[in-house]
Amino acid sequence: MDELSLCHYIKYKSHLNRSKQDTDFIKAEAQKNGFDFCGITKAEKLDEDAFRLEKWLNKGFHGNMQYMENYFDLRIDPTRLVPGAKSVITLLKNYYPEIRQNTYAPKISKYAYGNDYHEVIKSLLKNLLDKIKEEVGEIQGRGFVDSAPVLERAWAQKSGLGWIGKNGNLITKQNGSFFFIATLITDVELVYDDPFAKEYCGSCTRCIDACPTEAILPDKVIDGSRCISYFTIELKEMLIPGEMKNKFDNWMFGCDTCQDVCPWNRFSTTSHEPAFKPLPEILNFTTKQWDELTEEQFKKIFRNSPLKRSKFSGIKRNLHFIQP
Repeated sequence: MDELSLCHYIKYKSHLNRSKQDTDFIKAEAQKNGFDFCGITKAEKLDEDAFRLEKWLNKGFHGNMQYMENYFDLRIDPTRLVPGAKSVITLLKNYYPEIRQNTYAPKISKYAYGNDYHEVIKSLLKNLLDKIKEEVGEIQGRGFVDSAPVLERAWAQKSGLGWIGKNGNLITKQNGSFFFIATLITDVELVYDDPFAKEYCGSCTRCIDACPTEAILPDKVIDGSRCISYFTIELKEMLIPGEMKNKFDNWMFGCDTCQDVCPWNRFSTTSHEPAFKPLPEILNFTTKQWDELTEEQFKKIFRNSPLKRSKFSGIKRNLHFIQP
């Protein structure tokens, strides 16, 4: 090896060592900041996912969620969100509750038992990014939680964290699917995890068979316009289509049916995040108490809750719709 080649080799090894150190630091720091899993992949355009998303939108499976048509280029290309992006860091945070709500009351999705996860995870992401900058240097990075144009489940699969199940959720072999997904896009080069190449749903169709509104289609396609979560959270019109009457299985806000029946969720463990501790009212309210709830009480009790997304009027609409 000549002197020039040796010099390049030394620089290359030094670069690899630095990337490994940065990667190890980020994964350790992610755990310290309260995330349960961390995976990293190369920032690149998601061509296959772009094709699937476009096909899904063209079939109208997004219903009235017009915002999903916006920023298409940003959804499939991380460099449009962070110029010079090199790495996509995916983080999972468990929200599985220790206690379930009153069995006979109008049902609420478990993700909404505690405080609004957007605010909780945004704070954790900011802390993590600050720590990375302290260790690595003045890098560029942005954190995203659900509401931004990011295909987080695709990045999670590419980062080796799990596979996308027939119900459209990311499923981990270790603990199932009751996780929030956060994404951190940075312009620092890191050591990348192998993608999760296999899926372990096999011939199981429990989620498809159990869906109350038949929103889960073959080939991991979800008709969002038929999903109970869509009707009870995203739909802003005051009238829910009459054809859906008696199909909500008492779900008032969101729906967990496809996750509750998934065999992989027998491995779910209790979340230790204090902010996700269930509100007593969500656990214990009866149908009568929900019926008698005033707007003033709603705003006070659920001021930090995901339920405020539907607003008081939406909750009352949903409550009326699921009752006989």
